[in-house]
Amino acid sequence: MFIDTHCHISTDYYENIDEVILENNKHDVFKMIVSGCDDNSIKESLELIDKYDCIYATIGYHPSEANLLDSIDFDLLENLISNNKKIIGVGEIGLDYHYGDDRKEQIELFERQLAIAEKLNLPVVIHSREATQDTINCLKKFKVKGVIHCFNGSLETASSYIKMGFKLGIGGVLTFKNCKLSETLEKIDVKNIVLETDSPYLTPVPYREKVNSSKYIPIIAEKVAEIKNISIQDLSKTILNNTYEIFNIN
Repeated sequence: MFIDTHCHISTDYYENIDEVILENNKHDVFKMIVSGCDDNSIKESLELIDKYDCIYATIGYHPSEANLLDSIDFDLLENLISNNKKIIGVGEIGLDYHYGDDRKEQIELFERQLAIAEKLNLPVVIHSREATQDTINCLKKFKVKGVIHCFNGSLETASSYIKMGFKLGIGGVLTFKNCKLSETLEKIDVKNIVLETDSPYLTPVPYREKVNSSKYIPIIAEKVAEIKNISIQDLSKTILNNTYEIFNIN
């Protein structure tokens, strides 16, 4: 049994959400955590958690939204999170320096949402792209824990996050040809990771040409089990415990 800790289930990518959920369940993925990271996806996430018992959500503003928000948006975000028990974290939030030159605005957005998470005692889901040191520096200012989404860094970076109490989100990238993440994962205790798809993106091998879905979590799990030389059953048990340690899922 598995939980997809990070996915985007949207009508923009899936024609029939009911069928998607059913298919996920058939592949032993019994719960999913959807990520709402802008106004539209937050709205859709709220609709999903209201309709489906097996879906939970984290919501927050992606760094790409850094120049589009005002104080009303943050008040609304905090209010939504405070009044819905199926919103179980703040995210995905973080820093992305791949495009643009708005680093100052991104950091302000990131820290404002970290403050909300700290205030509400909720985990955070962190997006960090080409911004590792600034991400770590920001996180050190707040008493938060959570998941480093789509982790694909070095052992040194992994160790830094783990020491701060974070789990590493491992997804389909692990199955890609010439991916060096497997070398890092060899040296990391399984108790420090959770599984995610980031669907509809980052579809694992051998389905790279298809739209990603939570149903592919077992493929990622098989690769992790192979690298760590443990059974799928033992891996599943540990990963579920890791997920429950971070997120308050009934």
